[in-house]
Amino acid sequence: MPTITVLPHPELAPEGAVFDAPEKMSICDALLLNKIDMEHACGQVGACSTCHVVVLQGFESLNELGDNEEDMLDQAWGLQPHSRLSCQARLAQEDLTVELPRYTLNHAKE
Repeated sequence: MPTITVLPHPELAPEGAVFDAPEKMSICDALLLNKIDMEHACGQVGACSTCHVVVLQGFESLNELGDNEEDMLDQAWGLQPHSRLSCQARLAQEDLTVELPRYTLNHAKE
C-alpha cells in the first residue's frame, strides 16, 4: 500500500498530510477519503482541470496519461512537467509526494 505525502496547502491541508491508500485508487479519491477536500467539478470523469496536482515523487509509477487528460491539463493553472489530474492518476506500489496548486480554473463556474 503506497504512502501519499501531501505538502502543506494554505486552505486544503495547512499542515500537510501523510496517509496510506490502496493501489489502483485515484489520487483524488485518496485525498477525499483523508479529508482533503480536493475540488473535482466534473465528478471525476476527467472533463475539467480542477483536481490538478503536481506529483513531486513517484510520478513514473502512476498509470499512463491518456489523450483526454493531456488535453484537460492544458487548461490547468500552474501546469508543471509532473502535473496530473488527480481523478485520472491511479496509484501503484510506489510512495507519492504531491503538491496541491494554490488555484484551480473551473470553467464551469467562470
